[in-house]
Amino acid sequence: MSTEPHSGNRRVVAHVDMDAFFVSVELLRRPELRGKPVVVATGTDAAARGVVMAASYEARRYGVHSALPLAIAHRRCPQATLIPRDFALYQRASRKVMDVLGRFSDLVEVAGLDEAYLDLTECPAPKARARQLKRQMRAETGLVCSVGLAPNKLLAKIASDLEKPDGLCVLEPDRMLDAVGDRPATLIPGVGPRTAERLAQLGVRTVAALAAMDAAALERAFGPRLGRELRDRARGHDDRRVVADRERKSESRETTFASDVSDRAMLAGTLDRLADSVCSGLAEGGYAGRTVTLKIRLRPFRTHTRSRTIGEPTRDPERVRSVARQLLADFALDAPVRLLGVGVAGLVTNPEDSASKPEAGLAPKALTLDV
Repeated sequence: MSTEPHSGNRRVVAHVDMDAFFVSVELLRRPELRGKPVVVATGTDAAARGVVMAASYEARRYGVHSALPLAIAHRRCPQATLIPRDFALYQRASRKVMDVLGRFSDLVEVAGLDEAYLDLTECPAPKARARQLKRQMRAETGLVCSVGLAPNKLLAKIASDLEKPDGLCVLEPDRMLDAVGDRPATLIPGVGPRTAERLAQLGVRTVAALAAMDAAALERAFGPRLGRELRDRARGHDDRRVVADRERKSESRETTFASDVSDRAMLAGTLDRLADSVCSGLAEGGYAGRTVTLKIRLRPFRTHTRSRTIGEPTRDPERVRSVARQLLADFALDAPVRLLGVGVAGLVTNPEDSASKPEAGLAPKALTLDV
């Protein structure tokens, strides 16, 4: 897994993954916390309903990881320093990261704030290029990344995780099962909890078992298309190409209340705050949108969405607040509210911002965070 990837007529894809990105960005301004367990979360109250957004490698040794409820993280690692997330800071750092990547390939597909795919097919020495990228990234941003090199995006993403942190790994299809065959089948894209449960009923729990599974049995269980895709992915097959300039589809924010809320005035005030944050994100990216969405989760875990499409694209906070409030007013509350969210979809580039719009693809998917 450490040799130079074959080039010639084959594609060479690099997956660049920033190591513990949110934590690493925070440590740039809090260097005294280096080497200590650090958790970036949606709040600093371990008794509240916050969740872990990122954990330092020191905290991960205690079983702390992203999406873990903050209360559980605190029990596992009470000595960890809790830092409330600063999304604006991470967006600025992401722009610097993507600016560096844009100088190493004409084809960069942004997959999130902290990861991207690069097509290095035309590069005569991809591994040397990846080493140079890692050095340049550290020099210009102060951040460390791991890079996976492979003939396709699936293998490149797997490879970038094999030698973290600060790793550089080459993974060929014929070595995939040696590297990750004993890992859970959920490592494969498309294998979520429900699919994993159905696979377990067939006796399939690992990547190797999925790769060896009878194709006809998988097709009977999941249908012809998905059945074939699952086995192909477990064998390292992936025909997707690196696609640059992916467009943002939506912008959203949500919050989970520390205790369930029934007061409509409090809910309306929270909606206003979320709408303002959404519109700030739209303005920063040079976007406006036509569809306003309300997300609401009632006790115990019933989640509903309501949307309304308006005549002209907007990012005006007052307009978004008004529509979101009306959606809430029209919603029959039969239980206290646990979570509330606001989103704007149907995005278009605002012509007034064309000169200042950030790099295309900087935020290729909906940005949904607790605020």
